[in-house]
Amino acid sequence: MRTSWLAALGVAIAVACVVALSPDAHAAVHTASPYMAMLALPASAGLQMPRAIAGGLVRADASGALARAARMHAASPLLLSSVAAAPRALAHAIVRADMSDPKKVIAELQVAFEEFKSEHDKSLKAKVDDVVINEKVDRINAVISDLQKACDDLALKIAAEKAGPGSIIGDLPPTSPEAVSAFKAHMRKGEVSAALTKSSDAEGGYLAPIEWDRTITSKLKRISKIREFARVVSITGAGFKKYFNDRAVGSGWVGETASRPATTTPQLGALEFTPGELYANPAISMQLLQDAAIDLEQWLSDEVEVEFARQEGIAFLSGDGINKPHGILTYVTGAANAARHPWGAIEVTNSGQAAALTGDGFIDLMYSLPSEFAADAKLYINRLSVGATRKLKDGQGNYLWQPSYVAGEPSTLNGAPIVEVPGMPGVAANNIVALYGDMAQTYLVIDRIGIFVLRDPFTNKPFVHFYTTKRVGGGVFNPEPMRALKVAA
Repeated sequence: MRTSWLAALGVAIAVACVVALSPDAHAAVHTASPYMAMLALPASAGLQMPRAIAGGLVRADASGALARAARMHAASPLLLSSVAAAPRALAHAIVRADMSDPKKVIAELQVAFEEFKSEHDKSLKAKVDDVVINEKVDRINAVISDLQKACDDLALKIAAEKAGPGSIIGDLPPTSPEAVSAFKAHMRKGEVSAALTKSSDAEGGYLAPIEWDRTITSKLKRISKIREFARVVSITGAGFKKYFNDRAVGSGWVGETASRPATTTPQLGALEFTPGELYANPAISMQLLQDAAIDLEQWLSDEVEVEFARQEGIAFLSGDGINKPHGILTYVTGAANAARHPWGAIEVTNSGQAAALTGDGFIDLMYSLPSEFAADAKLYINRLSVGATRKLKDGQGNYLWQPSYVAGEPSTLNGAPIVEVPGMPGVAANNIVALYGDMAQTYLVIDRIGIFVLRDPFTNKPFVHFYTTKRVGGGVFNPEPMRALKVAA
């Protein structure tokens, strides 16, 4: 008994020293209060404290309190309130060492969370910032984090057990011993027996796709160059009319007093160039337009443009004028439109032989053209006929055909540039095998609007039609700057 009182006296003296030396009296009281409480408690009283603070279940008597005083003081300045109000979930969760039972861990987590909500509500309702309640809330929150981590770890273990022994969640299944043996054989000797091959789609060929070109190579469409060298006029009306003056004014010489009879008066003529209409109406399904790896609209637009160029090139050369241009070959002497122009037809020069080309025939052709039109005159002929002209010579034995020696310049025949026109007739009896002259002064191309595209997704669902039209006309507006070579004797 005497020993207990002596211990108590020592503790009281120590507490008094702490209070006296502390600059903050309130803090000193808080610091000393746990030890004062231990003195007030009888030795037989059981004081249960959190393990984190006291290191386990502590029986507080006077001597024990003295022995643990420094350690308890370092653990918390608010030991008394912590001991008195330690949450049940906190104490149980920290003391408990067995975390292998998922049901118990989840139950403790629920209890801890309920305790957390209760203490947090108290802190919200408190009128002042209560340090004790805040510390309790923080400790419970830390315990909840530990319990939640334990739940997550247990969930991973359960999933691994379901997947099989030795499995890793999210990993590929283990390699079979047969596959390992085959791989070793391949690495050592280059031998392997594979169950998958790319030769069959079902056996693995789907996994080895071939690369494909995202561009499309189109079949050749030969296009006439008449438009390139002709005179092109764009109009905004329904048609185009051209007026011609025959310049047939009369004149004469007279004496001083001789009478002056009336002379002839020039006559005017007119030609109408009515555009014909080209159309195309291709269709593509809506899904193909949406899913294709290339721009199908642009590709189709380019294809239609090329087709229109091919069609109009044929018409510029041999069109009959019915819903299309009048072709230049139809204006040649003896052809369908020979009398259509007020100034007559395009004059013809014979080749000199019934079924072949001759050098003299080309020389006659070129010199029949007036010199006023010779400066920009060219020879329009197809490729096969060009091959035949390469064998021709003049009277001195010089070849008429000469290759180009300058990049971008065409080859020549007797000094005249050669323009290859795919639609020109070949070498055969009575064919107009070549044209020679100034095409810009001879042939007129009329464009109404250009190419007009109407995208139509409504008429034929689920297909989208690209209704494309082009209104174009053409014809000879002056036959004089052009001559034609006919294969004839």
